[in-house]
Amino acid sequence: MDALSWGEAGILTLLIFAAAVLYSSVGHAGASAYLAAMSLFGLAPDRMKPAALILNVAVAILATVRYIRAGCFQPRIWFLFTSASIPCAALGGYWTLPTTLYKPIVGLVLLFAAGRFLKEPIRAISTDDGSFGSAQEPLRPLRWPIAAFWGASIGLLSGLTGTGGGIFLSPLILMMRWATTRQTSGISAAFILANSLAGLGGLLTQGQTIPPAVSIWLVAVLAGGWIGSSLGVRRLNTASLRKLLGVVLVIAGGKMLLSDLSWYQFFSNLGS
Repeated sequence: MDALSWGEAGILTLLIFAAAVLYSSVGHAGASAYLAAMSLFGLAPDRMKPAALILNVAVAILATVRYIRAGCFQPRIWFLFTSASIPCAALGGYWTLPTTLYKPIVGLVLLFAAGRFLKEPIRAISTDDGSFGSAQEPLRPLRWPIAAFWGASIGLLSGLTGTGGGIFLSPLILMMRWATTRQTSGISAAFILANSLAGLGGLLTQGQTIPPAVSIWLVAVLAGGWIGSSLGVRRLNTASLRKLLGVVLVIAGGKMLLSDLSWYQFFSNLGS
């Protein structure tokens, strides 16, 4: 399995399964954690990107269906973001960044994701009636120009890195009070699905091959995504899980940044 020993392959598969459980419970698909796990085991970037997108699609489908059925979805907000994000995600998927650029970008994405898990979760709107903290504040209307800007930016980044963009969209929606917490989970799940499909489509038009190990990982994420999206992690110690995942993301992000410092030389040459 991609030059890994059976023991390493088993551990990697378990990590991918655990990531799918945790992420799908909050409307995310887990791409940042999949990338983190794969980078820890030294997989090449041209293997990581298509694998992460395919796994993302599988988990995002399950999470999207769950949240739509539960009524935790705002199609208008989703459309405003994805109308600009889909073409940009496809473009990002089509582009193949050199390793000197891919590693630092993904490393920074992983560190950003780690920060989200290590700090206290954002509680911008904790209930479906629009409450904000201890005060009752109404939801803000989302305008298309603002949604298009953020959707295009997040879509391009998600396509370039092999992520779905939910790790960036969720805190943005909550901080700006465009939707409730539950609605944000549903919007993010569908947003991730659209971006991952677009990014994967752009990637495949390039003739990119799919790693054979993906078939095994798909089984793991489908099982994990089903558990996470159906039951959530309410019965688990979510605070400890968030911190553990944050530490893993920090290690993986640091590894991506430090394993090959040619990117530092690349940017140094640009500035000279």
